[in-house]
Amino acid sequence: MKFSRELYADLYLKMVLTRNFEETAARLFVEGKVHGTAHFCIGEEATGVGVCTALEKEDMISQTHRGHNQAIGKGMDIKRMMAEFLGKAEGYCKGKGGCMHIADFSVGSLGANGVVAGGIPVSLGAALSQKYFKRDNITVSFFGDGATNEGAFHESLNLASVWGLPVLFVCTNNLYGMSTHINRSMHITDIASRAVSYGIKGITVDGNDVLAVYRETREAREYVLKNGPMFMVLDTYRWMGHSKSDSQVYRTKEEVNEWKLKCPIKRYREYLLKENIFTGAEIEGFDRRAREDVAAAVAFAEESPELGIERILDDVYAEGDMRTQGYKNGFVL
Repeated sequence: MKFSRELYADLYLKMVLTRNFEETAARLFVEGKVHGTAHFCIGEEATGVGVCTALEKEDMISQTHRGHNQAIGKGMDIKRMMAEFLGKAEGYCKGKGGCMHIADFSVGSLGANGVVAGGIPVSLGAALSQKYFKRDNITVSFFGDGATNEGAFHESLNLASVWGLPVLFVCTNNLYGMSTHINRSMHITDIASRAVSYGIKGITVDGNDVLAVYRETREAREYVLKNGPMFMVLDTYRWMGHSKSDSQVYRTKEEVNEWKLKCPIKRYREYLLKENIFTGAEIEGFDRRAREDVAAAVAFAEESPELGIERILDDVYAEGDMRTQGYKNGFVL
């Protein structure tokens, strides 16, 4: 599979944009500008970026609570993402949802979900809609390794298999479900083997190799369109804790540092230079652009207005004809 320079650049820029976005967001917490919590995917950038870049705009995704790479990979606006992070009215959810609940139907994002495995059944509904309306698109359901022990995961794979839904299940396996290593929560060595019991195809991919993730997703998309559901596991690692308040007493610094040597961005950068796809100056230009875009996002968010108290109950109930709105957005209600 041959790639264009535009694609190589797009993958790299989205990964460094994700890294800069999250490092900046973490700093804003320290500065007291953000309240609540956050779940960062630093070290996992290649997973969401590789998968979502391989999709078509009309394809849909259900994100995880650790899904900034998924959001940026699918084309969401980092200015509105940052505004949501800071709880501002210009954010995707008007500042009410925070980073764990951003959504953008215009690029096919059904939204992030703070409930473990909570987005998996949602993706089935979207995939059923695609099949019902005979659309040539798929839905990608993102979740972590811990979610594969939840009932929603098993029920969803079973139903998707029975109905032949166009859904690609993507497990971001970062080895830990909060503080529990997978060796303590499941008695298997390959999570993808769980697909067999539902009669669907399962594969495992190096989640730190963005080109491998992109390539496998392109092939998986074609497979799903022709054959129905598929399960893909992306092996990776999160450098930071489960959330910003995680003291990480359950793993060693040596383990974390070992995985930092496998940094997906560093690995991809070295590949681009080795293969003479881009010069060092061009790479530095991408890095600078990412920093500038994130700085602009922060400025936009800080200048955005706060949501007035009089609007606190807005959006509790849907407005207008839900059935008509749902049909226009391509959903069956």
